[in-house]
Amino acid sequence: MDWDKLRIFHAVADAGSLTHAGDTLHLSQSAVSRQIRALEESLSTTLFHRHARGLILTEQGELLFEATRAMAKRLDAAAARIRDSEEEVYGELRVTSATGFGTLWLAPRLSKLYDKYPELKIDLMLEERVLDLPMREADVAIRMKEPSQADLIRKRLMNIRMRLFATQEYLDKHGMPESVDDLSSHRLICQNPNAHQVAAGARLVEELNEHDIRSKLFVNNYFGVLQAVLNHLGVGVLPDYLVESAPHLVRVLPDLESGEVPVFLAYPEELRHSKRIEVFRDFITEEINAHRRNMRDEDEAKA
Repeated sequence: MDWDKLRIFHAVADAGSLTHAGDTLHLSQSAVSRQIRALEESLSTTLFHRHARGLILTEQGELLFEATRAMAKRLDAAAARIRDSEEEVYGELRVTSATGFGTLWLAPRLSKLYDKYPELKIDLMLEERVLDLPMREADVAIRMKEPSQADLIRKRLMNIRMRLFATQEYLDKHGMPESVDDLSSHRLICQNPNAHQVAAGARLVEELNEHDIRSKLFVNNYFGVLQAVLNHLGVGVLPDYLVESAPHLVRVLPDLESGEVPVFLAYPEELRHSKRIEVFRDFITEEINAHRRNMRDEDEAKA
């Protein structure tokens, strides 16, 4: 196949419009249309259904788009490796993480990384869906469980636990629970047990829901839970790493916590020698070590 025609086909399929693809490729709409017709003739098939609202891929078009999408990602990976052969650290680094961890732990620390590498462009993708690293949906991931995808380099960073927290203002008004049964007179703030979350956190919420807690607030991520707790709405189920950034929160029922949740750093084998990956990995490792020291000091101060 003609590589140039494939490149134009990919742009059209991605944009869903000859006009938008032409703008991206700096070609006229008629030039793009001619290339698509020529590709269809060479393949003896129709790749797009033409509609007034735009273009829709046919079944054969979907097959070809899947192939060109994989090619584009591989080319992006090759370009990244070429850039990383240079000494300077710059360019885009796509980092994926769960919403809670990315918002509450990672994002506040990124200024230190930018201080060292100001030309680095980080695309922080926060969602509960597990992105496909080998297919280059992201360059590096921080996940709350060990990755199952093949061809990934993985490193266990730390373990976290889900615990109960409230503000002193809330506790002054409603009292400190002395047992799980005392939570019946409090509002529990947590993720919905059916929401995407770490299994250990979901089990803790399920255990709490077995008790007669009449008032509850469900939020679909830990950032929302934290905001509700900070505004004195109740007792929240939150990850323990928040203690460092929100030291004014008070631990409730200290003997109650979830099982350990492992935190992993992962990236594709093909990016092993990427300088951007290397500096991000070293940055995360340094921050994790500092976090551990701070948590240890906090525990010793309370002892």
